[in-house]
Amino acid sequence: MRVPSVACLFGLTLGLLASGGAQAFTGEEAQLIDTINSYRSQAQRCAGEASLELPPLNSDTRLALSPEGTRDLQQAMTRAAYPMVNVQAISLSGPRDAKAAMKAVEESFCQVVLDPQFVDIGVSQEGRDWRIVLARPLLSGRLGDWQAEGQKLLQEVNAARNLPRQCGGQPYPAAPALTWSTTLAGVAATHTRNMANQNFFDHIDREGRTPGDRAELAGYLYRQIGENIAAGRDTARKVVDGWLASPGHCATLMNPDFRELGAAYAVDPKSDAGIYWTGMFGTPQ
Repeated sequence: MRVPSVACLFGLTLGLLASGGAQAFTGEEAQLIDTINSYRSQAQRCAGEASLELPPLNSDTRLALSPEGTRDLQQAMTRAAYPMVNVQAISLSGPRDAKAAMKAVEESFCQVVLDPQFVDIGVSQEGRDWRIVLARPLLSGRLGDWQAEGQKLLQEVNAARNLPRQCGGQPYPAAPALTWSTTLAGVAATHTRNMANQNFFDHIDREGRTPGDRAELAGYLYRQIGENIAAGRDTARKVVDGWLASPGHCATLMNPDFRELGAAYAVDPKSDAGIYWTGMFGTPQ
């Protein structure tokens, strides 16, 4: 019996030009990507801790590197014209199909596929050899200040709420537009800066406070509160697209009982994900 093995490599490169790559995978490779994204869409027990529900990874054929290819991952990313900040590769030897490959991933590499910093994924298979590459690209969006981008996120959220949609298997009708809350925006900005500067990704802050706690401390008296967070995505549109593709985030976004939103982003190049976002959904008393 062949035992799965792994090769995990990191690299940093700047100034590359992207050239396509966001194409569809087929067959077992596509099935493995779908299974990984399904795995990320629910809270998992990994390394003794519970993960957050995460948006799906984007398929990118530039990351489909041959299992027998070069071990210099940074060089391979340069040749593929992928504008990489961080990348990690999992090499498996033995699984006969996507189901078996996913079993090996869950058993040995859950921390890699559940890392919120990664945005893109590519998979390649040659017989029983697999390579799964997860990557975070350079930030490409030209962002304004956090208030302006928060307002853009509000526009994207309201555009999404304007249409009926499925969140996972649950249908949601179109919901009323949200209005901007300066108080919730301040709460979102503080939490986002803390995630970026303290290099964590969670609804619970380093002082143990929940979204409801933070809203109350800011003087926001609410009947209902909710929070969506995101990492690694560099425009409001990409953030909302990721939330819509994640059942739990989508359900929060489409909740017709919410009336207000405050949102913000923060960047810290020393952090794992580089950029973080928070959307605070509320209904005042």
